[in-house]
Amino acid sequence: MKLRLLTLLFAVALYSCTQKEQGKIYSPRSLTEKENFNQFQKGTEQPLTIYKYAEQEGKAQGGEHDRFGVKFRDTTVRIQLDPQDKDAVADHFALAEFLNTQKTSLLVQIADHSGLTAPFYLISVKDGKLEVVSIYRPSSGGDDQRFTRGLSRVGRSGYLINNDFFITTVDAKVYAIKRQNPDERIQGLYFINSTDKKTLVFLLSSSLYQVNYPTGEVYTQPLPAGMPKAAAQVFPWVQNNFSWQTDSRGISFLKKNKDDNRIIDIKDFKKS
Repeated sequence: MKLRLLTLLFAVALYSCTQKEQGKIYSPRSLTEKENFNQFQKGTEQPLTIYKYAEQEGKAQGGEHDRFGVKFRDTTVRIQLDPQDKDAVADHFALAEFLNTQKTSLLVQIADHSGLTAPFYLISVKDGKLEVVSIYRPSSGGDDQRFTRGLSRVGRSGYLINNDFFITTVDAKVYAIKRQNPDERIQGLYFINSTDKKTLVFLLSSSLYQVNYPTGEVYTQPLPAGMPKAAAQVFPWVQNNFSWQTDSRGISFLKKNKDDNRIIDIKDFKKS
C-alpha cells in the first residue's frame, strides 16, 4: 500500500513538473506593411504574461541583467531563430514589453551575449491564436555595426529599432522605415523627431535624411561643409539655422531657413 502511494505521489510530482516546463516552438513570419498589432481581447482573460527567470538562470544565459520569459496562457513561448537549425531556439529575453493596453502584443529581444545586437520579435495574439513576427531586414551597409543600435526610445511616440523600424506606442503599429539605399539600413544617427512626432531625422556625414514614417515620404537636407564637427555643437547649430516647414499635405521636414533673421521657437526642437 505504501509503495503504491509513493508511486502515485511520484507520478503526480512528475506530471506537475512536466506541466511547468510545457512549451511550444513558434516559427516567426515576416512583417507586412504598416501592420497594426493593437488587437482587442474578448472577455477578461489575459493570454500573454511576462515572468522573470531566477537570478542564477538569468546569469547563465549571459550577463548580469534580468532575463524574461513569455507565456501564452500556460505554455512557454519559444522562438525558432533559424529555420535551418532545429536547435536554434530561444525562450530567454533581455527585453519584454507590452505595446498596447490590451496586453495582446509585446516586443521582445533575444537574450544574447555574443556582443552583437540581438534580434527583435513581436509576440501577438489575434482571434485567440498566437503568432511571432520578425522585426528584421537584411542589410549590407558598410557601417552597419555602428548604426545597428537595437532599441531607441523616441520620447513617448514609440521605439526605433536598428534604424529600420518604428513601432508606435499609441496604437501598436509597426512601420518599416524607408531607406536611402534599399540594400542597407540608414547609415546615420537618429537626431530628432518632428513636432507632430511623425518625421524622423537622421544625421549623416553631409546631410539630414528625413522620413515621414506614416506616408513613406522622404527629404534629404544637405549640410554645408562649414558646419560644426563637435557632436555637442551640432544640435544648437541646427536649431539656429533650420526650422520645421510643413507642406500642403501636412508633412513636416526640417529645412534650412531662407530668412536668417527668422525667430525659431525652441519648443520645436525637443530631442524626443
